[in-house]
Amino acid sequence: MNRFFYKDSITNFLAVTENEILGALAAENSFDLVDLQRNAWVAEIALLKSVLIPETDGQILFEYSIPRLGKRIDVVLLLQGIVFALEFKVGAEAFSRQDSEQVWDYALDLKNFHEASRELTIAPILVATEAPDSSATQKFSIYDDHVLEPILCNATGLAGVIAKITVEYANNTDLSRWAFSRYMPTPTIIQAASALYLNHSVEEITRNEASGENLQRTSEFVMRVIDHSQANGEKSICFVTGVPGAGKTLVGLNIAVRQFEKKSLAVYLSGNQPLVSVLSEALARDKKRQEEQRNPDTRYNLTTARRDVKSFIQIVHHYRNETLTKLKKPIRDGVLEIDPTKVAKHQDDGYSEVEHVAIFDEAQRAWTKQQLANWLNRKQGIANFPMSEPEFLIWSLNLREDWSVIVCLVGGGQEINTGEAGIGEWLRAINASFPNWNVFISDELTGKEYAEGELDSLLQANSRIEQSSDLHLAVSMRSFRAEQLSNFVHFLLEGDVTKASELIQTLKGKYPIVLTRSLDQAKAWLRQQKRGSERYGMVVSSQAQRLRPLAIDVRCQPDTVHWFLDDITDIRSSLFLEDAASEFDVQGLELDWTCLVWDGDLRWQGTSWGNYSFTGNKWQNIRVPERKAYQINAYRVLLTRARQGMVLCIPEGNPDDATRLPAFYDGTYWYIKQIGIPEI
Repeated sequence: MNRFFYKDSITNFLAVTENEILGALAAENSFDLVDLQRNAWVAEIALLKSVLIPETDGQILFEYSIPRLGKRIDVVLLLQGIVFALEFKVGAEAFSRQDSEQVWDYALDLKNFHEASRELTIAPILVATEAPDSSATQKFSIYDDHVLEPILCNATGLAGVIAKITVEYANNTDLSRWAFSRYMPTPTIIQAASALYLNHSVEEITRNEASGENLQRTSEFVMRVIDHSQANGEKSICFVTGVPGAGKTLVGLNIAVRQFEKKSLAVYLSGNQPLVSVLSEALARDKKRQEEQRNPDTRYNLTTARRDVKSFIQIVHHYRNETLTKLKKPIRDGVLEIDPTKVAKHQDDGYSEVEHVAIFDEAQRAWTKQQLANWLNRKQGIANFPMSEPEFLIWSLNLREDWSVIVCLVGGGQEINTGEAGIGEWLRAINASFPNWNVFISDELTGKEYAEGELDSLLQANSRIEQSSDLHLAVSMRSFRAEQLSNFVHFLLEGDVTKASELIQTLKGKYPIVLTRSLDQAKAWLRQQKRGSERYGMVVSSQAQRLRPLAIDVRCQPDTVHWFLDDITDIRSSLFLEDAASEFDVQGLELDWTCLVWDGDLRWQGTSWGNYSFTGNKWQNIRVPERKAYQINAYRVLLTRARQGMVLCIPEGNPDDATRLPAFYDGTYWYIKQIGIPEI
């Protein structure tokens, strides 16, 4: 995307004709120029020509790009060291909440991610040209970061608003290079996926040069493997590793989208149902908006958009089940065979699915042979299944008679389910059954957070392996406010008070973490933090069985699509603060602000954590080390979901309730307080 459609000094803008400006705007517009857009530009140009003063030292930009949001600011005015972000609603007779949030989002995006705007005053202005009221006489509310609350005005009041803000906040900052400043966003995975789908590149939607280059380098390496495999009729598998929040999912989506654009079929697969559901719906809604923007007179069916998105993002189990339907049953002698009566053979596809490229997110979480066999026997009546999920997925792609590529995205330290095979199972399957496959691995794959100890011997047993540092994502891009958040959470859960206390000091002023024993106070704090369309919500452990007196019942799972995507008018939205999401609902997804409500399932007991599960009518000790690790990892997920800050709510308990005694909560409260987290 071009950074802007039109840019000039205010003096020159006032001197040239309306048609010259329109011509420049139309030349940069990638959509068909419909009357609605043309008329809006005409009205904006005329209004600004009447408002701006000749000989004013400043600049004006039309349609300035906000890559993270995949949108453009109607007009940016740079006056006396102030950035005015103007959103016009030509002909509108009222101010809507959505429009106000939109212009506020623009201002916050500039403040957080546009390098030249970090120290500037930013004034978001919503101009509903025919609205009866104007806020020109109101006192402007400004936050500590010098972003004003949205100012609402009509066409008549715009001149007064600009004049008043200029008088109040004018400074001598040189903004001559503002338009070309580096833009370094940190998108949520939803925003990133949407931006990729709207034809942005990974460089445009990443926060800094390191993360942008890292993502681009990894994507390009995988694309070269795909191109080589296609050109030479080979089959290959790539293993991509990365630190938490480095963008593994983003790499996978980027590859899927790029293949989709090339008309070469690829599918992004994940076992994370909430992630797939939320991303699919977000992309479908964006697709609908984009198509209706291209053709304002035509209504685009959301069902059609959902079908388009589903062609390249799916639940891994659905993909797996498609191949299962082709098998001869019952399975005999541990051998899988295709039943020709159930599927036709194609010249290039063989009996496989149509995709050449399959991208498996969180590949280490694919199921073991025992887990898959038990599930298939119990749920589908398929007995004696002979393969683990990794082996079966490779077998499925190996059915192609021309070429295929598997991309395994490998995370570490967030296992929260039993029956996960680990990355070694993929290599065991390759070595034992698919020796003709090329293997490309990250040089970090043997690290203890990614793989079990036997991985070295598995790698040594395969002569077709190539290692590359390009397949490791080393730079976290999740939280733009706190580089050290994941380290802080690590030491908090390790019980290392000293190191956790040191790191909490580095977060002060950047990433607020606060403590309370009142859920009402926690909810109020969340509402106070939100600006624009920022999202907040409550998160809890899936084992938090005794929060029901606080109206939080983990047995009632939220509708994650509505929870993550809908606004505060929908009671299913996270913003309504009625439904709490568990680690299974939020893994791989993010909010801006969270409230973690801490139950008695994980308790600080003086020197270490006590792990408990609520069974029947009482808490019982968890003694199995694997289950203890899953519980710690559940809290690790919950503690790293917020991009901008969080409140930890540790209830006081109830001395009259044997399942909620204060002793179950007090130790955790004092431990958190000892680390240095302030109480509200």
